[in-house]
Amino acid sequence: MGLHSLTASLLGLVVVASSAVVDPKILDACPGYELDNVETHGSMLLADLKLRGKACNLFGPDIEKLQLNVTYETTSRLHIKVTDSSSARYEVPDSVLPRPAGDGHILPQQSEIQFKYTSSPFSFSIHRASNSDVLFSTGSHPLIFEPQYLRIKTDLPANANLYGLGEHTDNFRLPTHNYTRTLWSRDAYGVPNGTNLYGNHPVYFEHRTTGTHGVFLVNSNGMDVKIDDATPGRTTLEYNVIGGVLDFYFLAGSEDDPTVLARQYAQIVGTPAEVPYWSLGLHQCRFGYQNYIDVAGVITNYSLANIPLETMWTDIDYMYKRRIFTLDPDYFPLSRMQEIIEYLHAHDQRYVLMTDPAVAYLPDQGYGPYDRGTAMDIWLKAANGSFSLGAVWPGVTVFPDWFNPDTQGYWSNEFAMFYDSQTGLDIDGAWIDMNEPSSFCSYPCTDPFEQAVQQDLPPARTSSPPNPTAPIFANSPKSSMSLHKRVNHQGENLEFPPYEINNAAGSLSNKTSDADAVHANGLVEYDVHNLYGTMMSTATHNAMLARRPGLRTLVITRSTFAGAGRRVGKWLGDNFSDWEHYRNSISGILNMASIFHVPMIGADICGYAEDTTETLCARWAMLGAFYPFMRNHNADTSISQEFYRWPTVAQAAINALNIRYRLMDYFYTTFHTASTDGTPVLNPLWYNYPQDPDTFAIDLQFFFGPSILVSPVTEENATSVSLYLPKDTFYDFNTLAPIQGTGSIVDLDNVNLTSIPVHIRSGVVLPLRASGAMTTTQLRKTDFEIVVAPNKDGEASGSLYMDDSVSISQNATTEVSMAYSKNTLDVHGSFDYPTGVKISRVRFLDVSKAPRGVQLDGRVLDKNAITYNAWGKVLDVALEIPFRGNFSVRIG
Repeated sequence: MGLHSLTASLLGLVVVASSAVVDPKILDACPGYELDNVETHGSMLLADLKLRGKACNLFGPDIEKLQLNVTYETTSRLHIKVTDSSSARYEVPDSVLPRPAGDGHILPQQSEIQFKYTSSPFSFSIHRASNSDVLFSTGSHPLIFEPQYLRIKTDLPANANLYGLGEHTDNFRLPTHNYTRTLWSRDAYGVPNGTNLYGNHPVYFEHRTTGTHGVFLVNSNGMDVKIDDATPGRTTLEYNVIGGVLDFYFLAGSEDDPTVLARQYAQIVGTPAEVPYWSLGLHQCRFGYQNYIDVAGVITNYSLANIPLETMWTDIDYMYKRRIFTLDPDYFPLSRMQEIIEYLHAHDQRYVLMTDPAVAYLPDQGYGPYDRGTAMDIWLKAANGSFSLGAVWPGVTVFPDWFNPDTQGYWSNEFAMFYDSQTGLDIDGAWIDMNEPSSFCSYPCTDPFEQAVQQDLPPARTSSPPNPTAPIFANSPKSSMSLHKRVNHQGENLEFPPYEINNAAGSLSNKTSDADAVHANGLVEYDVHNLYGTMMSTATHNAMLARRPGLRTLVITRSTFAGAGRRVGKWLGDNFSDWEHYRNSISGILNMASIFHVPMIGADICGYAEDTTETLCARWAMLGAFYPFMRNHNADTSISQEFYRWPTVAQAAINALNIRYRLMDYFYTTFHTASTDGTPVLNPLWYNYPQDPDTFAIDLQFFFGPSILVSPVTEENATSVSLYLPKDTFYDFNTLAPIQGTGSIVDLDNVNLTSIPVHIRSGVVLPLRASGAMTTTQLRKTDFEIVVAPNKDGEASGSLYMDDSVSISQNATTEVSMAYSKNTLDVHGSFDYPTGVKISRVRFLDVSKAPRGVQLDGRVLDKNAITYNAWGKVLDVALEIPFRGNFSVRIG
């Protein structure tokens, strides 16, 4: 949530700085380095790199001697690191991104990828051992290593299929013509295409029909990654980094299964956090609920509209003068807010509040969060040792320094006091925003006090407070950090480095913390700026754990770095209510969930800024039902857009939520698998069909989990959709009728404004819940039906995971495997966690004719339990058996 509600004239945006433009011929004419003193020790190669000619000194003096370290860490992971031999340089701290240890016994000849080099001039390449594919090659592009500029460039195949390098709103498959991907966190209102946004994930996957591999640069400094096809017959990818070291992981991936690569990347950045079951329900929020009556009214209206609402959210409106850890006593009095939370909890619903990082600078004014933080000396410091100040919603602010070892204790204490279950607000999850960190102060922010006055911060309320005794619910229930080597930046320009990245906000410090701000361990924002959001996320996750020990947390953040998904989820920021943002939200969730391992991801449904329309909101409600994180949220300057506002949108939401709730345990199982081994929660089509080139660029369709194909309408006023069906069998989710894909476009007509095309990929057994529940708590009490969707060989498989849905450590789980072959469904597993429900029926798809009979565990079922639909080729077998043990069903 940026400074969107103030007038554009006060935004103070600057012209986008152009990245340094240097003729590639000049760069390629630099002397590079030569390899010397090569030593090999089992899985490791060590060597010196010495400048081999007259220095280029393009953006500073070339460093004359470097250290090269190559380590075969596993059979699929190669670690290559280039550092300055004579001076300590900044590296991403292990406290922020813990690294896995290598095996220590992998010999080069055992590896799936091989490191090869040329000594003078030094260059290297990475080859796939099985087929000699060159995956990365610096070739004729010399390495450049200067104090504030690192450059390394590789040649790739023409029209390379590249994915990742986020956060961005561009196509999922990255452009390869004159394209620059900039990484530097900023408050990116409107999330414009082609610019740097909130988060930073310097990893890319490259897919070829011969295999899929990955490259991860562990560097949090600002950078431009340039991709171009100017040279005929090849694509080049060039890193231009303004600090740190070159710290690369090369991942072999797989020749036939792209999800193998995703699992390998998870071994570095961590597998995603388990999510509470309830977090997969519908969330509702907006910036602009004027008072507690507004909030209560929304809860009531969702119920009256029969739309399942799981979690109510409130933006910064609840705060007193926009100050975190406060309540406005006139508009959001504590007793009435507690009443709302009690009502929600009594109805098996939840509540989430916003918490920003910026703390109002209010010395000697009795503002506890500021006073306690000042006493602990945990604020980020300016270069001169004073507090680093910004201008944010509450006015002039300070920022917590997440590297300070006392900041976690401060943050946890503030959460414990304000969100106390008895005396405060008993929230169920946390929402953290503005954590790039965002500031409304334009560079140079020499007078944040004047900036706050000019921008009317904090904004005055425009409505009168409500009657504090106004009834809201008819029957409201009553309640019975680590050290790091100091890096010497003396003489370096941290605000305007010699190479200027293509930061859309202009200078590095514009609208954020100053690049020369200093952390408690001596690190400067110039190096760690891109880590701020993830470090706040970790601190908030820990604070929520301290509030509710043993329970999984739901923390939704805006700014992320590699590894953030180990603890938190994310939303895609301040999008617009238009079809472009509707469409590019799909590539956004695919990037986060299928590559970056932040699977609890969603976009603001119906759009955040500007006014939505009934048609757009209806379509978005249905698309949003297949975001892992499903939340309707919009701005205070936009019209209200809760789903019940329009009959069409309400019906669209009900229909889509019905599908989502039926699939909820499939979703939950998919999340559990991701947390176990890194298997993606969402999949682009090419993950499932890696040999089909027609799938490589598709980013308007996607799979939730391995088997649910979602193909939303993506054009305004359209009632048809053209979807691509690979050469495979699919089943319509609603009718269960089979459709044979031929590797071509299929036109579906009569897709009305309350429906979305969803298909089941063949070869899967799906556990579905019965419909009709209004909360996930009710849903878990409904029976299962099992859908068997066989492939061309007449086989299918699936799984189901169940637990208590909220605990980090489980005393009992139910883990079930379901396999169909030779006309027999076999369901077996461990049933230690009681499901408490029945299997109501099994639905066998693509059955060519009615069977002579059906057996349950060898016992012939009564014919009244069997129904056959010849048109849809669906065989229904009623079971009504307790779901607490193994069973088999045979047809024939």
